[in-house]
Amino acid sequence: MGTEALARLAEERVDHRFKGLPPDADGLTVGELTAERRNLFTGGFTTPVLALSAERLEHNLKLMETYAARHGLAFAPHGKTSMAPQLFQRQLEHGAWGITLAVPHQVRVARAFGFRRVFLANELVDPAALRWVAAELAADPAFRLVCYVDSLRGVRLMDAVLREAGAGRPLDVVVELGTGEGARTGVRTEAECAAVADAVAATDTLRLAGVAGYEGEVPRADPERVTAWLRRLVGLAVEFDKAGRFAEAEEIVVSAGGSAWFDAVADVFGEIPELSRPVLKLLRSGAYVSHDDGHYREITPFNRVPQEGALEPAFRLWAQVVSRPADGQAFANAGKRDAAYDLDLPLAQVVRRDGAERPATGITVTGLSDQHTWLGTDPGADLAVGDWIGLGLSHPCTSFDKWQLIPVAEADGTVVDYIRTFF
Repeated sequence: MGTEALARLAEERVDHRFKGLPPDADGLTVGELTAERRNLFTGGFTTPVLALSAERLEHNLKLMETYAARHGLAFAPHGKTSMAPQLFQRQLEHGAWGITLAVPHQVRVARAFGFRRVFLANELVDPAALRWVAAELAADPAFRLVCYVDSLRGVRLMDAVLREAGAGRPLDVVVELGTGEGARTGVRTEAECAAVADAVAATDTLRLAGVAGYEGEVPRADPERVTAWLRRLVGLAVEFDKAGRFAEAEEIVVSAGGSAWFDAVADVFGEIPELSRPVLKLLRSGAYVSHDDGHYREITPFNRVPQEGALEPAFRLWAQVVSRPADGQAFANAGKRDAAYDLDLPLAQVVRRDGAERPATGITVTGLSDQHTWLGTDPGADLAVGDWIGLGLSHPCTSFDKWQLIPVAEADGTVVDYIRTFF
């Protein structure tokens, strides 16, 4: 099912739904357009248009594959970043154990494309979604879903719906350890974690598979606080194992890892002692696939461990200068509908004119309207109406979700693929 569903993406017709694509490509299939290998700058693409770098995308996929293998980690990258099954497949081809997702719709997308290992980094108490999960587990013995639990009530709600649905095999769950008072979801104390685990054990519909959490929510996060919380998580797994709580599990899942502290996760997970069952040390970082030119460029752990390599920002949003109304001011035709702006404004990187590309010297993004980028220009900055301006973006998750079909371009502008997203 998975390979066929991915292949069918190439059969989708190009039309007005997909912004930035060449108007004269209407009616072509995505596969036919790909085969034409059009140039991003001369092949009829209209601005604004978001592009992914083919070379940088491949670099990032290989780097995290190597990193996870070097540190003995299994890898389930967070798919909510891209919601692009083509990228999920490439992540699996680069060694990923499975895909992490956050809400039922995202799991449905993954299942529609045949993905069989999903880590749901969230509680699942929606009755309709639980009934659907029960049916998926019954229909496909190879499908494995692991999800969070963090309360006694949540366990009761899950159990009631799954029993009513006649679930044929138990759903694997991991107790989510919270990161501190006032933080996000998760059980606050080890004693409460044990109570939730006991509640799971009292059901026939759920099976305790491990422990998990998200170190990115540690209050006032720094290396010491993050490491301390990760050691609590590992300690919880060890204590649960000593108490025989994983008697029904085939392996013990210990999972953490966003895009800011995966070096700490690697270090602490390397300290996990031998337990009664094999340990699946599951890292979930997702933003690496495209990286960015703002927030994640600043917080990536590779800044702390440069000997491990470096991720490369793969996104560039191309807009066109449509107004130069005054000295010191210009406007381009991309805005909040096209560019992520929840963490940082885009960065002016390069200007293209008559086929020549140069640094965007003296040009700064000062704001975004719905459909305009506000540009401040220093005296002497060379920028004219009609120029294309390449913008670096901050926060991959809210960049992907503004574009349904994203060209993947090689360094010379040749478009070699199109990435379909499902948000």
